Amino acid sequence: MVADIRPARPEEFTLLGPIEHHAGERFGEIGILLEDPVPVADRGEVPLAVLVSGDPPVGFAWLNLVCGGAHIEELAVLQSAGRRGLGRALLEASCVWAEQAGYGSVTLCAYRDVPWNGPFYRSAGFVELEPDAWCPDLAEMRATERANGLDDFGARVVMIRRLGRVGTT
Repeated sequence: MVADIRPARPEEFTLLGPIEHHAGERFGEIGILLEDPVPVADRGEVPLAVLVSGDPPVGFAWLNLVCGGAHIEELAVLQSAGRRGLGRALLEASCVWAEQAGYGSVTLCAYRDVPWNGPFYRSAGFVELEPDAWCPDLAEMRATERANGLDDFGARVVMIRRLGRVGTT
């Protein structure tokens, strides 16, 4: 794993909701007023992997299995711990984890033009995945985002980063 990044302990899942909430406040600062969603750790999903930075955690990456591939459902860092490379370290560690687990790519959904979303992920090797290449789960995910009003604040995209393994999803 990348320095300071480790798998989350199950008892730490309760600490992730506040991190997600505080990180999400940054969107409000640019006019993206999202309703408080149910924190990813409280949705009853079984994650593919959860990686954290810090002890106690100050940031995390939550990966789900989507269409047989690794998908970053949430990447969040406390604003007080921001601007130190933790988000990038979590992102890179997630990709390393996925490749070591045998996945050929990692997907995520993001705001195309929000600096710490689309441009940040592009700088880390992610590219936009055209809708005709979306698997059914990604198409459903995007439909749910649209229905929940996320597209009202700017263009949303599905992004993918292909990993070193050729011929896998």
